[in-house]
Amino acid sequence: MNKPLALPGLLMLPALIGATDSWVKALGMTLGFGLLATAFGLGMRSLRPHLQAGGPRLLASLLLAAGLGSCLWLAAQAWSLELHQQLGLYLALLPLQCIALEQVGFFQHADRLRLALAFCAALSLLGALRELLGTGSLGSHLGWLIGMTDTGSGWIVANGGLHLLTLAPGGFILLGLLLAATRAWTLYRSPSRK
Repeated sequence: MNKPLALPGLLMLPALIGATDSWVKALGMTLGFGLLATAFGLGMRSLRPHLQAGGPRLLASLLLAAGLGSCLWLAAQAWSLELHQQLGLYLALLPLQCIALEQVGFFQHADRLRLALAFCAALSLLGALRELLGTGSLGSHLGWLIGMTDTGSGWIVANGGLHLLTLAPGGFILLGLLLAATRAWTLYRSPSRK
């Protein structure tokens, strides 16, 4: 936790656990995060040279994030009310994540695209695994992403599943297992291994 991106990483944890109980919600959060972070990063890039560090920059990032977050909230509500109802709270947390990322210099970081893509991939993978292992299906309500009101149950892979994985404790367990597997794979592939 001594890395500079630790606080924004912790702020992304509610979205990573709360909004990934289904694949469509994870894809919706990925899309929302990508749009908001891109717009916020571009906006701050144009404002940053004109603002002093500290208070004025923080206020500008707060106002920009709040404005863009409100636009995202309204656009999601207009596009797909069902998806908006499922993601409402987590979409509201995205502007706070952008502010925290700006304060630690994420948007000036050389690896910002790689880190953002890794977060989006983690959202999508965790959502797909939680839905697949938790309900035995994949892709329930995919029509929400394109603004349709469907009642589809997705592709049925197995009858039933481990319902715990669709709940928040199951999300933490699965995330911990994925992080442990990633760490083990990294250690296995490291050149210093004999």
